[in-house]
Amino acid sequence: MATKSPIDPELVREMAQLINETDLTEIEVQKGDLRIRVARTITATVMAPVAAAPAFAAAPAAVAASAAAPVDAKAAAAHPGTVNSPMVGTAYRRPSPEAKPFIEVGQEVKAGERVLLVEAMKTFNDIVAPRAGKVTAILVEDGQPVEYGEPLLVIE
Repeated sequence: MATKSPIDPELVREMAQLINETDLTEIEVQKGDLRIRVARTITATVMAPVAAAPAFAAAPAAVAASAAAPVDAKAAAAHPGTVNSPMVGTAYRRPSPEAKPFIEVGQEVKAGERVLLVEAMKTFNDIVAPRAGKVTAILVEDGQPVEYGEPLLVIE
């Protein structure tokens, strides 16, 4: 004797369609003990300036100094100088919209120096340089959403 599933397939289809029609990455509905969560994964191509081309970017001769070249996210994540996001949130390169950025490509930073902010749950969290060195790539834009472990910048 087969029992009917408490999950309404039409509701799941409607939730999936809603995600596709909006910029949402997930949606969850709960009624009593029944909880349905529909999520999708979005992959993005990160663009970084090539002022000081890191080892994983295009060759300097092939790209003009003022042009932006896509950075391979896997190569950035594997680079030993990559600083990853410690949380899900929104990355900010400056303390306020009218202020200058904390860092720029080519700038020397000291260990412990603030390089970015990540806002999570209305709290701004300092992202500090784990080591001293030169910033060779900034992999996020001001106000860009970031995931846990996502590469933010490279310090060599």
